[in-house]
Amino acid sequence: MRAIGRQGRFGAGGTGRTGRTGGTGRLGAGSALGVGLVALGAMVMAPAATAVTPDTATISFDCGSYGSGTATLKATQDGTAATISVSTSAITAPIDIAANSVDSTLTLTKNGSDTATFTGSSNPAIPSGGEVSTGPLDGTVATGDSLEGKSLQVVVLGISVTCNATSAQAPGPFVF
Repeated sequence: MRAIGRQGRFGAGGTGRTGRTGGTGRLGAGSALGVGLVALGAMVMAPAATAVTPDTATISFDCGSYGSGTATLKATQDGTAATISVSTSAITAPIDIAANSVDSTLTLTKNGSDTATFTGSSNPAIPSGGEVSTGPLDGTVATGDSLEGKSLQVVVLGISVTCNATSAQAPGPFVF
């Protein structure tokens, strides 16, 4: 015997599952709207992707009596935080230099008229005669900032060396 007016968990006429009496197998309008809102919320909550372009550039430096040469700058960005790592043939280590013992300040021209500085004391171990590498150097940026290398100051074993840019940064400024 079949009950008339059967009420299940999902209303009259069935259980809400396909293959049963009254089941449609489709999401109702309310369910579809709920799924859509969850997806929209996930997109809104996701952090905006940020990227610096170019991520690698070269520049020439003159470091006075310590030498001159080119430097490779590698930039990364995470929101308003940015880092730049520097490797340069303009300065070579006269002796072995321990990791994390070079204090560095990279000064960049910001948007053509202002300046920005990136600082840090992070470097790999550098063998005697090896090129000086430093970074990541930390700085703060805003969306649309255009930064181009201007000078690099490194302090190694208490000796300060300042290198001034002698060329434009190629392929161009970092744009955040």
